[in-house]
Amino acid sequence: MKKIVLGLLCLILILVIVVPVAGYYYLRGATPELPALQLFVNGQILTMDDTNRIVSAMAVRGERIEVLGSNDEILALRQAGTVVYDLNGKTLLPGFIDAHGHFPGTGLSAVGTDLSSPPVGDIRSIADIQRSLAAAAQTGGEDEWLFGFGYDDSLLTDKRHPNRHDLDAVSATRPIYLMHSSGHLAVVNTAGLRRAGIGAETADPEGGVIVREDNSTQPSGLLLEHATDLVASQAMDFSGTDFLTMVDEARDQYLAAGVTTLQSGGVDSRLLNGLYWLSKLQRMPQRVLVWPLADKVEAELNSGALSLDNFQSDRFSASAIKIIVDGSIQGYTAFLSEPYYQQQTGSSDPAYRGFSRYKQDELNAQVKNLHCKNYQLALHGNGDAAIDMVLTAIEYAQQACPRADARPILVHGQMARADQITRMKQQGITPSFFSAHTYFWGDRHRDQFLGPERGQRISPLAEAVVEELRFTVHLDSPVVPMDMARLLWTSVTRQTRSGEVLGADQRINTLQALRAVTIDAAWQSFKEQDIGSLEVGKFADLVLLDRSPLASDDNLLNFKVDQVWIAGRCYFQRDRNECDVISNESR
Repeated sequence: MKKIVLGLLCLILILVIVVPVAGYYYLRGATPELPALQLFVNGQILTMDDTNRIVSAMAVRGERIEVLGSNDEILALRQAGTVVYDLNGKTLLPGFIDAHGHFPGTGLSAVGTDLSSPPVGDIRSIADIQRSLAAAAQTGGEDEWLFGFGYDDSLLTDKRHPNRHDLDAVSATRPIYLMHSSGHLAVVNTAGLRRAGIGAETADPEGGVIVREDNSTQPSGLLLEHATDLVASQAMDFSGTDFLTMVDEARDQYLAAGVTTLQSGGVDSRLLNGLYWLSKLQRMPQRVLVWPLADKVEAELNSGALSLDNFQSDRFSASAIKIIVDGSIQGYTAFLSEPYYQQQTGSSDPAYRGFSRYKQDELNAQVKNLHCKNYQLALHGNGDAAIDMVLTAIEYAQQACPRADARPILVHGQMARADQITRMKQQGITPSFFSAHTYFWGDRHRDQFLGPERGQRISPLAEAVVEELRFTVHLDSPVVPMDMARLLWTSVTRQTRSGEVLGADQRINTLQALRAVTIDAAWQSFKEQDIGSLEVGKFADLVLLDRSPLASDDNLLNFKVDQVWIAGRCYFQRDRNECDVISNESR
């Protein structure tokens, strides 16, 4: 990734400095017209304000909302040149905010082979993986890495990870790297291990595991957590132009999903710079929230070589520092307080409960250092033992440097217990729940990873509501596709892929779910004064749906995004290459 962004920055410098006019227009995104006054009438306008007020009409002057009210009140503001949208009863609401994801990761299909299983893709076995990789290997040189992503061992009929021998059958000479759907694991073939310098004598890195073959010190090809770092920087060494293609594809996917504020959680300083400049050039019209990864930037922050103050604007914010404490439940690397319900195939330890990337004192020190320098923190914790570590570290930092409104974020919080929800409320922590797990992995959490009791209460949204704890929900894209309808529907219904309900008592209502991707997501990143709800003075970041998500669960799952506005400019219209500036009616 470092070389990708270094190449991207070089491309920007060459195009903007050496050939400034052509370079500027090559890199810059389109900027739609901004009408002086736009009136939205005859709709169901969900404001998501403190009272969840619903109105029929709204006026937008320039980039910001001017007034909300009845159709007659808003139409009375009409003058020459005013753009009037007759919403015909459709639902208008604040643009969706991605509370946590990895932009532009959903654009990986532009540079790699998608190995997802149903319902996302069609990979069902290791043989399917081999066939897909063999087809991809027909292009590119022998020295180029063959990159695949999205495989999920628990969905394969083989019920195991591929190993280096499986990948060697595709190519014994060309290096191959497969990224697990969780993003926390990878598989490499023998040529790839050799290229990365990983052999029988290579020690496990701190916070990671090089899985070995049975009764041997030879690596099997499977790498867990920090061990993936030994290879990923080489295997994902895409060109600057490839990266731009990824950005463009991901940008369009997010717009089609109604996302007006995107998020990239866990970047180094080079990617931070790359995304910042692409945002300035409006290659992505969305607002961008970036979380630099502590492991990658803390030394630069401490030395003064990097200042996040240089990355703040209405459109871009380096809003929090991310720390990854454990891994993923489906990858058996989340840190649990009790053993996994069924151990992974081939495991010889019935007491295995995953592991943390940190010792508690190490985490305490890092969290204290960053907290005492007034950074907001976002800590990844999936297993309940990891969540205990997060809560302890934040408490330790607050005791050292009390801050009244630090808003630390617990990322994922899959296994948060009731006592931990209470502690979060006491400590002012915002959990961001990966609630789509109930659909994509819910059956396996219940039957394989966690068991019936623990599986039923993953992503305990209702407990957070009862505790009056503000929370958000997210998709962690590209771990699962950018589909806000699916995210909202899973939060409300908790239906699994088999159609069963996982933890009925943890369901929330539709308005609560909508708040978790609008105003509460804005609040999570200190942006609630400008975005997240439709109120006077806020930016007109809007999404128009083809049906009301409040009408039924079916509507919630199947709504389509008709149009998207960011700061009053229309950037997306369904089934059109560009927006009709005057969408339905001009008077």
